[in-house]
Amino acid sequence: MNRLILFCWSLRKIVFSLFLVASSLHGYTQKKSVYKKPNIIYIYADDLGYGELGCYGQQKIKTPNLDKMAKEGIRFTQHYSSAPVCAPSRAALLTGKHTGHTYIRGNYELGQFADDLEGGQMPLPEGLRTLPAMLKNVGYATGMAGKWGLGMVGTTGSPLLQGFDYYYGYLDQKQAHNFYPTHLWENDAWDTLDNPVIDVYKKIDSTKATDADFEYFKGKEYSATSMTSHALTFLDQQKDRPFFLYLPYTIPHASLQAPDEYVKKYIGQFDERPYYGRHGYAATKYPLSTYAAMITYLDDQVGIIMKKVKDLGLDENTIILFSSDNGTTFNGGVNAKFFNSVAGFRGLKMEVYEGGIRMPFIARWPGKIKPNRTSDLISAQYDLMATLAELTNQKLLNTDGISFLPELLGTGQQSKHEFLYFEYPENGGQVAIRLGDWKGVRTHVKKNRDAPWQIFNLKTDRNETTDVAEQHPELVSQFNAIQKREHQHAHIKDWEFIDPKFK
Repeated sequence: MNRLILFCWSLRKIVFSLFLVASSLHGYTQKKSVYKKPNIIYIYADDLGYGELGCYGQQKIKTPNLDKMAKEGIRFTQHYSSAPVCAPSRAALLTGKHTGHTYIRGNYELGQFADDLEGGQMPLPEGLRTLPAMLKNVGYATGMAGKWGLGMVGTTGSPLLQGFDYYYGYLDQKQAHNFYPTHLWENDAWDTLDNPVIDVYKKIDSTKATDADFEYFKGKEYSATSMTSHALTFLDQQKDRPFFLYLPYTIPHASLQAPDEYVKKYIGQFDERPYYGRHGYAATKYPLSTYAAMITYLDDQVGIIMKKVKDLGLDENTIILFSSDNGTTFNGGVNAKFFNSVAGFRGLKMEVYEGGIRMPFIARWPGKIKPNRTSDLISAQYDLMATLAELTNQKLLNTDGISFLPELLGTGQQSKHEFLYFEYPENGGQVAIRLGDWKGVRTHVKKNRDAPWQIFNLKTDRNETTDVAEQHPELVSQFNAIQKREHQHAHIKDWEFIDPKFK
């Protein structure tokens, strides 16, 4: 009887030990199979043209960090913003909708330039499913440092009501015309900077100009420096959990203002004359050097962010993406022709020709994105939300975007767009459609609702020099059908130009 009791007790101990081993193995298997969410950083330049980075052919402006990022990752050659100006590009990026469907379709300005009249732009409405809200839904910390332009404090467009846990920067893009503002915003609170009040539209008399006149447009705290500082703090605070950091810098959007040490790097390299403010924005003694300095400064911020990610030991679990909201501007002392800013493409900011909407796009993720790759995939910024949904194992149903994650990772079958659609109600009213190698463009639609299609073959005519619409009536029919299907009526009269229900 005693032997039987001892045998049963021993058997019980063996079974319990096997259970512990099995449980341990099961726990190890579970731990190994848990999907580790990657950190995501999206850096967004402002008015940076397709050809203004060294890795896209720029010869006069130095961008070593972005060039290195391209060498260590993938560079896209046929990537598009969603609009040729700020606000609708940002809205489409953050909602996954093209500009025939987005709530924000133009730079609808509210308020004025003075601090006490700051009103921002048309705010995003409540109830949208935005990209940061989507990521927050699966445990991401969401932060922004930069320019918002989609609603002020006290409106439904505040970043805190659109999916961000934290933000710092400009809310009103008019305020962002000055790189030395009196204040920025942090989580709906005014953050005072050590800068005087500067009227960036003050003109200088060219016959009496002195160095002191140009010094008027300089302050002590450069806004982009503050943005980077707060971004680094966010990374420190969120390093132990998955995060999404959105960095919409204001560079190189005019005004032409940059820290002196960066401008000095270029003085003497160009044959340049002072800009006295005749075409808007701040006057500067060295407009070419200042513009180049701004882009090099932006490049340095990218380098600072990348170094921080490495120092935190997060490099291999962080995807960093870089693009721009629209093409190079035409005013404020900027000389797009001198720098070949849009790489020979037709058009600039505010135009739906290639120079206004084809953008640089670079992505880097060590160990996941193979280095030194170039992609000619036709894609758009409204694809980003679908891409990050797939990256984080989420279903995204109501979107115009297509995930380009297979192209980034070089795995699986990459789905392709039948077409890309662009609708822009400002600057006369414009529409563009990319259909394979074909591009259709309509301009001045507000004056002429039946404005004809201009049609270009981008494979043989990248710079849109030869309109072949008369030879391709079948394409005219296709473009008309796409426009009719993709256009949704806007919520305000100012943006209703394709099929308005009024005279």
